[in-house]
Amino acid sequence: MIDNILISSSIHVVVGTLVLATTLIAAVITGWMAWRGRALTTGTHLILIAVQLILMLQALMGIKLLDQGQGVAQLFIHYVGGLAPLLFFSLLYWLPVRQPRTRTRLAAAVTTSAFVFALMTFTIGQAYVRGNL
Repeated sequence: MIDNILISSSIHVVVGTLVLATTLIAAVITGWMAWRGRALTTGTHLILIAVQLILMLQALMGIKLLDQGQGVAQLFIHYVGGLAPLLFFSLLYWLPVRQPRTRTRLAAAVTTSAFVFALMTFTIGQAYVRGNL
């Protein structure tokens, strides 16, 4: 049933823009909290969860587009860059950091890295679509 569902690549662009916005918001919030020396709050954790869910949705849509035969000539770095933020978030939760301030700094580094990689991936994807690559 899911194999019969077709999605438009424009949806991938819209969700990619949402990924950029949410990772930037998360980076600003966690960066501000790290700068102020504060621990992560429940609200911050909810933002981090939302970012991860949006990243997973984007990755699944990218896989579906590949299944539809779109983007097969896309640069490999587009896929690596798109999945790297999920790895960064995994590290945030896997590393046994117990100090609240250190954990906040790690979260700031993770969200900033996620934004940079998402921006790189979005830029590469757009350049590919425009024929610049």
